[in-house]
Amino acid sequence: MSGKINKTLVLLLLQTSLFAQKQELPKVEQSMIAQGLVNIRQVDPGILVELKYSTTDNFLKKDIYGDLDRAYLQPEMAKRLAKANAMLAKEKPGYKLLVYDAARPNSAQYALWDALDDLKIPAGKKTMYVADPKIGSNHNFGCAIDLTVADENGKPLDMGTKFDFFGPLAYPRSEQEMLKKGKLTTKQIENRQLLRKVMVQAGFRVNTTEWWHFDGMSKSQARAKYGMIK
Repeated sequence: MSGKINKTLVLLLLQTSLFAQKQELPKVEQSMIAQGLVNIRQVDPGILVELKYSTTDNFLKKDIYGDLDRAYLQPEMAKRLAKANAMLAKEKPGYKLLVYDAARPNSAQYALWDALDDLKIPAGKKTMYVADPKIGSNHNFGCAIDLTVADENGKPLDMGTKFDFFGPLAYPRSEQEMLKKGKLTTKQIENRQLLRKVMVQAGFRVNTTEWWHFDGMSKSQARAKYGMIK
């Protein structure tokens, strides 16, 4: 009988602990978990995370995400990312994926959109920088990831531009042209190709204008399957 009581007590304590941990999470994270998204570091603790929009180290020079500093994705996307990280480690022991952005609530998309006003971006040109929140970005469905590769010391590899650089220098489709013009080096392109190789093999799609951005499916597919993250 005492054994049964002890098991019940342990189960009760565990449930209480898990409930307390959940309550400690910011509301934005609780909401994403309720919508079925997962913390990618719980799927693969080896993946590094530095959400750029939770800092001022982004093109807006503004913290957009506030309490959100952990990266979430749809479960199948997180599994693919873990697969890509494993392939990277096999190819380059000690190297890890470093995530800059992942799932983004639509409320944060509106905050990004509105922050463009501070840069004096005309309304008609805003979509050159941020997806219209009324339509949504693939980030708003938990099916897009922005990332780079970090070496064995956790230092990001040289990709030729920073994250969120706007212009041909960041375009995968323009790399050979930029190489010929001396604006990118062979090593920088090799670093990008390493990232693309593991991401594509894991099931992600390359973005032709952002070396750091990868999609798990089309926006229409993501909208139909998952719906917008509120």
